[in-house]
Amino acid sequence: MLKHKKLIIALSIIPQIILLKVLAYFPNFVESVYSHGIYIWISKGMRYAFGWLPFSVGDVLYTLLIVYILRWLFTNRRRMIKTTKQWLLDVLSAISVGYFAFHVLWAFNYYRLPLHESLKIENDYSTEELIDLTKQLITKVNTIHKDVADHDSAKVIMPYSKAQVLKMVPDGYDALSEVFPYLAYEPRSIKRSIYSLPLTYMGFSGYLNPFTNEAQIDGLIPTFKFPTTGSHEVAHQLGYAAENEANFIGSMAAMHHPDRYFNYSGYAFALRHCLHETYKRDPKMYDTLIETVNKGVLLNYREVRDFWDAYQNPTEPLFKATYNNFLKSNNQAGGMESYSYVVALLVNYHKTHPIE
Repeated sequence: MLKHKKLIIALSIIPQIILLKVLAYFPNFVESVYSHGIYIWISKGMRYAFGWLPFSVGDVLYTLLIVYILRWLFTNRRRMIKTTKQWLLDVLSAISVGYFAFHVLWAFNYYRLPLHESLKIENDYSTEELIDLTKQLITKVNTIHKDVADHDSAKVIMPYSKAQVLKMVPDGYDALSEVFPYLAYEPRSIKRSIYSLPLTYMGFSGYLNPFTNEAQIDGLIPTFKFPTTGSHEVAHQLGYAAENEANFIGSMAAMHHPDRYFNYSGYAFALRHCLHETYKRDPKMYDTLIETVNKGVLLNYREVRDFWDAYQNPTEPLFKATYNNFLKSNNQAGGMESYSYVVALLVNYHKTHPIE
């Protein structure tokens, strides 16, 4: 009887995969029933349960799971040969349960309505529109930079500790929710990951644990990146699974934040994406625009680049390629490299909301 149940559980992954393929054709249903319905209660419940704890429950659970899996594999190593079918059945049934929990607790959000449709804006833009927004962002970033740096050739140094920045992140969502009420963020659960060093070597600045709904931040990244990285992971908590959409919402939260240093981080983040896209479309115009950016801003960009260069290793491309393929298999055709869509959201949103 137990073997029969395990077989049913193991084979249930097939209808699960079929269901996901079908859901991809019904984003409005996912948006209304799951993302703005069931998921809100699931995510809030988990954040109430785990958010108050000072350590990452998800990281601890992952540690225990790894230990359990290694122990199970060692204990059952002979079964791989003697009772291969039963061994595979145990493995597949565990994968099937994990796959089900992953999607029910968070990942159905991959199949929700694209953000540009929710915002009722276009998802394409001209080079002229891109350049116009980039110029606006340069003016804005340079202005804020002068307020928070000693001079235009000095990089901005955050006056807060990383722990303080994480506590301040939700304030940006409080302000942003006045414009978009569905982005209200309560309760809160943002933590530094105990796996910050492995995350850095893998090339990731943070992640959302879908099983505890904790926003995990790589504690080693430069403090300059903490406002946008923290805001990015909160966007994931609020149900925006796509990396490009979380980038847009995260930068908007930092832009709306009452703190000037957060504003700088948010606008500089958006500017970097626009400059990147300008370089791809019009390298000569990029060379012209980059000359107008304060040298101190470029030093902050270099600070981040130098940080990641210091941790480059042969395994990083493998981890990123794996995650990129994971995103593509979950209804994210652009994978990790979706700069143009992030910029499309920025350009088209700011058509009706000019940068002041």
